[in-house]
Amino acid sequence: MFSAASNFFRRRPVTVADPAISDSSSTYEVPLYTNAAYYPNWRIYRKQPPSSLRLGFISHVFYSFAWVKEDGTVYLSDEWADTQMPVDGTEGCLRAFVQLKQQYSQMRVILSVGGGGKGSEHFAAVAHSRSRSETFVHTARQLVDQFGLDGIDIDWEHPADSKQGKDYVRLLARLREVLPAPRYVLATCLPAGQWALQHIDLSAAQKYLDMMNLMTYDFAGPWESETGHQSQLYGTPTSCYLSVSYVLSQGVPSRKLILGIPTYGRSFLESNGPGQRYTSCGGEDGVFDYRDLPRPESQEVLDNQAGAAYCVGGDGGFVTYDIPATVQQKAQLVTTTKLGGLFYWHICSDSRGPRSLIETGYNTLHDM
Repeated sequence: MFSAASNFFRRRPVTVADPAISDSSSTYEVPLYTNAAYYPNWRIYRKQPPSSLRLGFISHVFYSFAWVKEDGTVYLSDEWADTQMPVDGTEGCLRAFVQLKQQYSQMRVILSVGGGGKGSEHFAAVAHSRSRSETFVHTARQLVDQFGLDGIDIDWEHPADSKQGKDYVRLLARLREVLPAPRYVLATCLPAGQWALQHIDLSAAQKYLDMMNLMTYDFAGPWESETGHQSQLYGTPTSCYLSVSYVLSQGVPSRKLILGIPTYGRSFLESNGPGQRYTSCGGEDGVFDYRDLPRPESQEVLDNQAGAAYCVGGDGGFVTYDIPATVQQKAQLVTTTKLGGLFYWHICSDSRGPRSLIETGYNTLHDM
């Protein structure tokens, strides 16, 4: 098993034609598997700058989030944190990540646009309008060029009907024209449930995308009346396996599909397992960082059949989350079904050492 970060980029040569390179043909190398992570810009206020992160195991950083104005303009959600705050000897977290590419030469930094709530509220109107879409793609490209980034991730949560699904595909097509491959990465983040995915022609969408990040988590939470595993590998009505199977059945090449791993746990008080009633949620908004799990005085349990883990007892009640053993199972699903790799929401809440989910995923993916 490869346990050193320096071993991550064991690569295969790929010859590409890139008009941005003076030579019409250039040979470069790509990692066997993606091991990507999101970085939410608000975590800088918890003293977690880019330099504090273990990036040697990371192929792509998705910097979250830029937002979208009603007129289609893509803008940074926190100008102070993103471009002005003194961070790692430069101005802003974006520049701090980009300068780390000198140390991690194969790491790509991608701007994620959207997210939940305010971040996605204007996507539907913008994608439906040709003029607003033009504003969107050109302002997105301007931010990429301004900060020396490697691409854009569309995190529209999410097209609500087939009409919006068609607009979403058209927006991707226009973005691909403005951000041509292979110079730029174009990615998207999608819900795992068929209830949302059914509105999108996934076969058409994938033609414009390099990566499709499947949010295979939040299967359970405070919006449900009963407890459940939040990211189970197997089971019903929702699981990682069922979600992957559905997307692949829609004509998406397996190598474009990236499986999501949560680095947090969802808490349900006054319960001790899945399928139970609960009184309320513990932690911050019902969530604990993975690095703070299992909770003190609780017992950690692995459900091998479901491919899920949880702890019971302590101040969290029933807390559902991933552990190294479940990440190993999910990484093995990636390798056996020839998916593109794994991504994590988010890098700042992972643990260190043998309990690190990100390192476990990397090690398992590249265990040859």
